[in-house]
Amino acid sequence: MLIGVMSDSHDNLPKIKKAVEIFNRKKVSMVIHAGDYVSPFSLDLLDNLECPYKGIFGNNDGEKAGLIKKSNNRIKESPQEWEIDGKRVLVIHDFKNISPALKKRRFDIIIHGHTHIPEICCDRNGSCLIVNPGECCGWVKSKSSVALIDTEKMAAEIIEF
Repeated sequence: MLIGVMSDSHDNLPKIKKAVEIFNRKKVSMVIHAGDYVSPFSLDLLDNLECPYKGIFGNNDGEKAGLIKKSNNRIKESPQEWEIDGKRVLVIHDFKNISPALKKRRFDIIIHGHTHIPEICCDRNGSCLIVNPGECCGWVKSKSSVALIDTEKMAAEIIEF
């Protein structure tokens, strides 16, 4: 399964549109957003995805009720644990805020955002893929990026645009 991952879109509509185009072109089966949409109107473009999406809140998502309503309840509090394609997935906005209890749990994939810096790595045991797609918006680091995760190969890539 190919999963599209984005984070920190911060209302940048042209960049969100481009991310959606990338995900549709790559024919991803699902998109996960790791937080910081900011305003409900920014979700309009996610409705153009040719697959379902879900996500979590970030630290800049102030209008949570509007985001929940506009997303049809697809946005949840951070962190969230989901099973996707038989993999245990943790989605958390700020990885530094991971609780000691979550640190002890076993996950196959951890997705996070917040730093605006794209990163793909594995945990110390090499058993958990950790992915930060970087910032979709391009406001902070002047580079927009998303990530793709292949759950069969347990591999990921960063796509800059």
